[in-house]
Amino acid sequence: MSIATDNDSPSAPSKFQMIADGDATAILPTGGKQKPITVIGTEAIRATFDDLCLQQAINSRLAPGVTDLVLNPDAHCGYGAPVGCVMVSPTHIYPGPVGVDIKCSMSLLQTSLPADAILDRPTRRALINAICERTPTGAGRGQRNAPKSRHVSEALGKRVMVEGASRGVCEELGIPPEWAARCEDSAHVGHDDSTGALALRLEQLMPQMHRFDAKMTQLGSYGGGNHFGECEVVHVEANDRAREAARVFGLVDGGVAFLSHCGSRGIGHQLASGQFKALQGKFAQWDIPLPGGDRELVYAPLGTPEADAYIDDMALGANFATVNHLLINALVLEAFQEVLPGVTGQLVYFISHNIARKEVVNNGIAWVHRKGATRAFPAGHHSLRDTPFAGTGHPILLPGNPQAGSVVMAADAGASVSCYSVNHGAGRQLGRKAAKRALDQKEVDRSFDEADILTNCRAYPIDEAPAAYKDFDEVLRSVKSAGLASEVARLKAKFVVKDGDQADD
Repeated sequence: MSIATDNDSPSAPSKFQMIADGDATAILPTGGKQKPITVIGTEAIRATFDDLCLQQAINSRLAPGVTDLVLNPDAHCGYGAPVGCVMVSPTHIYPGPVGVDIKCSMSLLQTSLPADAILDRPTRRALINAICERTPTGAGRGQRNAPKSRHVSEALGKRVMVEGASRGVCEELGIPPEWAARCEDSAHVGHDDSTGALALRLEQLMPQMHRFDAKMTQLGSYGGGNHFGECEVVHVEANDRAREAARVFGLVDGGVAFLSHCGSRGIGHQLASGQFKALQGKFAQWDIPLPGGDRELVYAPLGTPEADAYIDDMALGANFATVNHLLINALVLEAFQEVLPGVTGQLVYFISHNIARKEVVNNGIAWVHRKGATRAFPAGHHSLRDTPFAGTGHPILLPGNPQAGSVVMAADAGASVSCYSVNHGAGRQLGRKAAKRALDQKEVDRSFDEADILTNCRAYPIDEAPAAYKDFDEVLRSVKSAGLASEVARLKAKFVVKDGDQADD
């Protein structure tokens, strides 16, 4: 075990000491008696955490009611709390460790196609075009920008936000209703565990909802920034556990799958921004000190009207995000069927990395806030009882980058150390402005051509280039060596659907 203080660790602010033991690390505020922060990361990964990221972690850990704080290997600075952290509180709810893109998530569709069906570039280009005709990309873009998209009325949009992926909503949108069973949460309820609370809250919000009808036209769209759709070839790991998990998950070795990353679009941003503003106003009115002096770390004690309002708004945004993903997958399958008639597809899983959920932690009920972090329940976890994943753990969908690949994992028993959570991907190592300064557009585009990965972009967004992200293999090494999860399959990209406009994430 080694101890790095601010004198021998250039990345360590002077307010804490870091205690490292192999690939598990603890951060303790100097002189404090609180439970330390759990840090998952190899030495190389820990070196990627800058001062602001670490300070945000400390501010979050010392915030009222917080009992646990986990920093994952993809961690980098965010708003208030780091992106790539898990924060647990049995007494308070925090908007910051959920973020403005409520329930930003991953989903994976397994098709019946073998890899050789998409080897030639004309077929892949036709698939890209067919998908883009149905699922628009870009900030503010929606159904009017995609001629073959699904029309969503204001009335149906309200049902989506209140009901989530109910059978009626799925059937009206042409989504296979059975896909709801392959969701981490197919529908969220209000603070009192009812949909009635959500219906009432939405009606209260409607007078102040800016262009609600326009927000509903974004259902079935990706947005911009780090959001994407990616056609993959599945490579199942060559061991018995991985093969059995792949069978249960519905993964086909050598088959074509489609991975999607997006969230609650403009409606989630509007709901979250409204909550930040309202709670910041309360803090100013009541003269309450902010954790670490950070306006993004506002909170509300559970059971208060402020907490109830946030939980309801989060649920409304989360329901939109869920149906958004399911609709995208239905539209993607439709696009594949247009180009390659007869293809079928099944949803493998849909899982969030920007959400707060009530879970059993430390033998009690608490709100687990995952900001850029993914749930990781292993085989035998009580929450998976009576699901297809009781004996394997549920699928964990971790995007890397198109050139390094992505992975499907299953949690190991050791995930208890991280509050049953893992990172949500590779995590940025270059900010957007820094990436634009440091990287060369021609080199980025050439690298995609050499890797035989097509995109819908004339020029791949340079701030989203693979080099802007951490070493994905090192990130995975952190997860596996800490005993959190094991690989089931590696996903290799064949084409990417992404927005080339300014980021909105």
